[in-house]
Amino acid sequence: MAKKLKNEKALLKAALEIILTDAVKRGVVEFDATDSHDLKIEFAYRLLVHDKEIAPLPNNQLSMPNIRHRLAMWVTHKLPPDHELLQ
Repeated sequence: MAKKLKNEKALLKAALEIILTDAVKRGVVEFDATDSHDLKIEFAYRLLVHDKEIAPLPNNQLSMPNIRHRLAMWVTHKLPPDHELLQ
C-alpha cells in the first residue's frame, strides 16, 4: 500500500460524501440505515471505476485498506488546493 495520507480518514469521509451524494442524485443507489460503512466504501470505489474516474486496483491488491486509500487520493484531486484537509 502507498504511504498513508496525513488526513486520510477525513479525506475518505469527504470522498464518500461527494460520491454518494452524486450517486443518490443520479438515482443510481439508495442506502438503508443498516448498510455498513464498508459496503458504502466498496460501492463508491466501484462507481468511480465504472465512471472511469479512477483505474481499478489489480485483483491481488483489492482490499479495504487499499480501496480507502484510493478514494482518499481521488478526493485530493477534487478539492481546491487551499482546502484545509490538504494542508
